[in-house]
Amino acid sequence: MKKIIAGEIIVDIIVKATIILEFKVFKKNFKSFEIQSVNYLVATRKPVGLKFNFGENKIEIKRKVKEIL
Repeated sequence: MKKIIAGEIIVDIIVKATIILEFKVFKKNFKSFEIQSVNYLVATRKPVGLKFNFGENKIEIKRKVKEIL
């Protein structure tokens, strides 16, 4: 089977080769950001992702955890 590169991801920061950090600045939390976080975990095989949104006068932090088999 031939391997085909389907795309490329660029994460903001990877901490200790385990945690993906993503930074956003949006007034509203979009579902596509949640999907993107999960896709990053799957593609990189990292177990934890943290998304920081510096939107409406507060910082919102979302955590995604993926069990790696």
